[in-house]
Amino acid sequence: MSHKKDDIIYSILKMIAESTGPVGSGYVRENLKLKGIELSEATCGRILRQLDTEGYTEKIGFKGRILTTFGMQKLKELENEQKINAYSNELKKVIKATGRQELLDILVARKAIESQMAKLAAKNATLKELKEMKEVLEIQQRHVEEGVSIAEEDVKFHKLVAQAARNRVLDAALDLIRQYGQLSPILEYIRLQVKGKMLYDHNKIYEAIEKRDEKAAEAAMIEHIENLMHDVEKYWDIIYSGQENSKGENN
Repeated sequence: MSHKKDDIIYSILKMIAESTGPVGSGYVRENLKLKGIELSEATCGRILRQLDTEGYTEKIGFKGRILTTFGMQKLKELENEQKINAYSNELKKVIKATGRQELLDILVARKAIESQMAKLAAKNATLKELKEMKEVLEIQQRHVEEGVSIAEEDVKFHKLVAQAARNRVLDAALDLIRQYGQLSPILEYIRLQVKGKMLYDHNKIYEAIEKRDEKAAEAAMIEHIENLMHDVEKYWDIIYSGQENSKGENN
C-alpha cells in the first residue's frame, strides 16, 4: 500500500511529539511498521535528516531527535489537514449515500417553503432580527476570507428568516427538512467543489428583507435555492457521471 509523503511526515512528527525522549530511525521504522507503513531504516534516517534541515526536528547527539517549536506548529497544521480530509471523505460518502435525486427533492421542498418565508420575513422582521441577520452575514464573510466552514452560519441565517416569517405551519414543515442534520455541510462541500456563491445569495435575500420588498425577497430566495440545485447537478456531472458511464460500459 502506498502512503502520501505528508501522511508519513505527520506520523513521524506525532510519534516524536508523543515520545518521552529523543527518537531514532530504528524506533521510527518499527512504529511506522505498526501503522502498516513499510520503510527501511535508511529511508527513515533520510526523512529524519530532511526534517532536521527543514527545522522541524533537532538531533540530540546519538540519542535521536526531538521536536522543535516549528515542528510542533507543522504537526498542528498536518493534524488540521488530516481532520479536514477525514471530514471531506465522510461527506463524500454521505453525499453518495443520500443520492442526487433525494438532495434535489429536499431542495425543491425548501424552495416552496422558504420562498414564502422570505416574503413574510420582509413584511414581519423586527429591527432586532434584521440586526441579527446582518451580524450572521458579517461572521460568514469573515469565515469565507479565513477559509473556515460557514455551514453553521448558513443554518443560523435561514433560521432567522424562518423566525422573522412568523408562520408556525411553514416553520413546522421546514423542521422536517432540518432533520437532515448533514444537509448544510453537504451543500457547503458541494458548493466548494463547484465554486458556488452562497454568501452573495444570502446578502441579496437580506437586502430585500431589509427594504421590506416582499416580491424581491421571495425571488431572491427562489434564486438561492435554484443555485443550490444547479450546484448539486453540476457536482454530480463532474464527480459521478464518469463513474456511472464506466459502470455502464462494464455491464
